[in-house]
Amino acid sequence: MPRTTLLRQLLQQRHLTTHEAFAAQYERAAVRLAELDRDPRLASLQVSPRQFDRWYGGELLTLPRPDACRVLEHMLGRPVSELFSTAYDGDSAHDRDEESSTGQQATSAPPPREDDENPLDIVTRTRQLTASNADDATLAFLDSSLEGIASRYEQDGPYALRPQARQVRQLAHTLLDGRQPPRTRRELFRLAARASGLLGYMAVNTGDFALSEAYCTEARELSREIDDLDTDLWACGTLSFSLYYAGRYDEADACAAAAVERAPRHAQCIRLLANGRARVLGKTGDRRAVEQAIGQALRLSDLHEVPVGLTSCISFEPYGRARTLANAVTSHVALRNTAQVLRDAEHIDDMVEHSTSSWSRSLVRLDVATALLQQRTPDIDHAMALGREALRLCGDTPISSVYQRSRDLHEQAGPWRDHPAVRDYGDEFRTWSSQPAALAMASSAS
Repeated sequence: MPRTTLLRQLLQQRHLTTHEAFAAQYERAAVRLAELDRDPRLASLQVSPRQFDRWYGGELLTLPRPDACRVLEHMLGRPVSELFSTAYDGDSAHDRDEESSTGQQATSAPPPREDDENPLDIVTRTRQLTASNADDATLAFLDSSLEGIASRYEQDGPYALRPQARQVRQLAHTLLDGRQPPRTRRELFRLAARASGLLGYMAVNTGDFALSEAYCTEARELSREIDDLDTDLWACGTLSFSLYYAGRYDEADACAAAAVERAPRHAQCIRLLANGRARVLGKTGDRRAVEQAIGQALRLSDLHEVPVGLTSCISFEPYGRARTLANAVTSHVALRNTAQVLRDAEHIDDMVEHSTSSWSRSLVRLDVATALLQQRTPDIDHAMALGREALRLCGDTPISSVYQRSRDLHEQAGPWRDHPAVRDYGDEFRTWSSQPAALAMASSAS
C-alpha cells in the first residue's frame, strides 16, 4: 500500500489527487515564486505524470530536485522534509481504529479551507503587491545620473551626453513595466519624465524640433500622472523653447502663457516668462508685453530668492537672475532697444564671463554684436570681433541657438559686406558652419 505522507494528506484535502489538477496548481505556484524570487528559471518547471505518482504515493528514496522542493514549499507552506515524511495526525482509518481500540478519542481534522481562504495564498498575494523590481539604491542611481548630466551639460554638450540620458530613460521605462509599490512607482514616473525632458532640451540644441516636441510631450504626460507640477512646468518651458527656435512663435507664447496661468507664483514661471514669453513677444514687436513679462520674472526671482549668478541652462532648478537678464537682452535685441541691450549686457558681463558656459558667453556676444549694428552709428569692427569670438567660444560643439544667432548676425551685416571685418566674419562663419552638426542645423532650419 502507498505510504501516507503529509503531502498526500494535503493534496487530498485540496482535491488535487489527479495529475491534471496538481500540475495546474504547481505550475501557477512556480510562476508566482519565479516573480517573487526574481528567478525566471522556476517559471518553466513542470511535473510529469510519473513524478506526480511517485510523490503522491510516497515512493521516494531521496527528496526531489532543489527547485522542485522550493515550488512545493511555496505551494503547500511546509518544508519538504515534513511533506514527504509519514503522517501521524490520526487522519487515516487505521489510526482511527487503533485509537478506538485503546479507548482514545479520535481528533477530527479541521475542514479544508477554500483556496481563496488559504493563509499562505493571502501572504503570498501581499508579497506580490508590495514586491518591487526597483530598490532605493536603483532610484538614487537614476536620480544622480540625471543630476550628473545636467551639471556637465554646458561643458560636454548634447552629443556626448545624449546616450547616457537615453540609457536612464530606457532603464526607467523598463522598470515601470514591472511591479512596484506606489511610492516607488511615483518616483520612477518622476525620473522617467525628467529623463525625457533632458532629451527634449538636447534635441532643441541639436536642431531636431520634432523630436524635442515628442520628448517634451512625454515628460508633461508622465509628470501630470503623478501631479509633479515642478517637472510639468519645466517641460512646458522646454516645449516653448523648442517652438521658439522652430519659428513657431505664437505657439511658443501660448504654451508658456498657459503654463504660467496654471501656477503664476511658481518658481518655474521665471523661466516661462523670461525664456518662453519675453523673447517671443520681442519677435512680435510687443514692447509693453515684453516689459511686463520681464518685470514679472524679476519679481518672482526676488520672491523665491533665486541665485544671482548664471544657473545652468538645462537645470531643473529655477532660473538665476543673471540668466533671466540674459534672456531679457535677447528680447530687447528683437525690439531694437539698443541702449537697453548694452546696459543689461554690461550688468551681467562679469557673471557671464566667469561662468563655465561657453554657449552663454557666445550668445551674449552675438546679442551685443547685433545691437552694435542696430545703433544709429553702427560699430562694425567691434560687432564683427564679438561675432568671431562667439564662434571660437562655441568651437566644435555648436548648438542651434548659437547657429541661428550667428547666421542672423551674418545676414544683418550684409549692407557692409565689403567691409574687411564683415568679410573676415563671413569667412569664419562659413568655416564654422561647415561642421556636420551645424550643417544638420542648417538643414533643419531650412
